[in-house]
Amino acid sequence: MATVTSAAVAIPSFTGLKAAGSAKVSAAAKVAAPTPRFGVKASLKDVGIAVAATAASAMLASNAMAIDVLLGGSDGSLVFEPNNFTVGSGEKIVFKNNAGFPHNVVFDEDEIPAGVDASKISMSEEDLLNGPGESYSVTLTEKGSYAFYCSPHQGAGMVGKVTVN
Repeated sequence: MATVTSAAVAIPSFTGLKAAGSAKVSAAAKVAAPTPRFGVKASLKDVGIAVAATAASAMLASNAMAIDVLLGGSDGSLVFEPNNFTVGSGEKIVFKNNAGFPHNVVFDEDEIPAGVDASKISMSEEDLLNGPGESYSVTLTEKGSYAFYCSPHQGAGMVGKVTVN
């Protein structure tokens, strides 16, 4: 068992502060803090459980991470910012309206990993984000490259690519 103790602190009296009338100033104080006592008892099993719980929490937190992609550049350009990025499998991607809307996010069915259904990860071409700050989120789990575009602005070059590791 660990024990923590504290000692009394004494402040000696002093003189030397002289005012215009040469008054003497003196002070004495004694401060005593309470004596806390605590013990730490843990078995190796308890420590192992704590380490495993911490590792599991860190893994869950890393999977919950998200990346924000702006729809429309801050200068008003018709782009995704960033337009080429990498995420981990299971990482959430949030597409947020920024400028030049309306926008949407459509994954190109010919440029996504085999077996992935583009309609399940895309907005429909008719659905649009019309206001500032509106967003669309998607979580990609299949590793590989995914090409996407904004259907109203694809001809203006509003296209992007995400790589999932």
